[in-house]
Amino acid sequence: MLAYRINYYSGILIYSLNIGVNYFTWMAIYGNGDSLGGFTATQMTSYVAVSWMARAFYFNNLDREISTDIRDGSIAIQFIRPYNYVLVKMMQGLGEGMFRFLLFMIPGMAIAMLLFPVQLPTAPSAWAGFLVMLFFSFLINSQINIITGLSAFFVENNEGMMRMKRVIVDLFSGLIVPISLFPDWLSSILKVLPFQAITYLPGSVFTGRVQGVGIWNVLGIQIVWFLALLIPIVWLYHAARQRLFVQGG
Repeated sequence: MLAYRINYYSGILIYSLNIGVNYFTWMAIYGNGDSLGGFTATQMTSYVAVSWMARAFYFNNLDREISTDIRDGSIAIQFIRPYNYVLVKMMQGLGEGMFRFLLFMIPGMAIAMLLFPVQLPTAPSAWAGFLVMLFFSFLINSQINIITGLSAFFVENNEGMMRMKRVIVDLFSGLIVPISLFPDWLSSILKVLPFQAITYLPGSVFTGRVQGVGIWNVLGIQIVWFLALLIPIVWLYHAARQRLFVQGG
């Protein structure tokens, strides 16, 4: 029990430190400037805080769990049980995410507000839009993890792929640097990839950079990517069932 408590409190501390490091870094970059990449200094502070705390909700290790099931052969037992393996994994990740939302993200955000000048949305539409988009952030991130995990059926050892995926998602989702600050050519590419739907778009709604009808537009982008990512998941899942072999089991 003590170990779980230590992990819990250390997790909040680490995320708070991440927010603090990013906050002071961005404030040094802003200097006396008023705006950068369409973000005011206040908006950037709020964006950094909510983006890192949102990560506590949507982050999961489904890719590693699926990969482990494949390597140790337990996936064979999972496949013959009367349920959809991928759906069960998704629900497992959602349960973990809800725990972190209630006992990690909300307390962590409260701590961030005490330490840094975070500005919360005032419009009910912004709150509603952000919370719905946060749920889709979880779905899209989980879909990418599931695709990465199922790839272990075909490459046998996807450790490098999982590490690369984590770096790509954190960087290109806008968690570390908002997408509007990337060079124009790279920003244009990222706008046609699913990563912005995980962090950048919800963060833009939370900070008020996207308002009114624009909230529906960015939510639509998330829905499109959620539906699009179902295609490779379904294909990989059925291909994996046909290709099933147990490595080392």
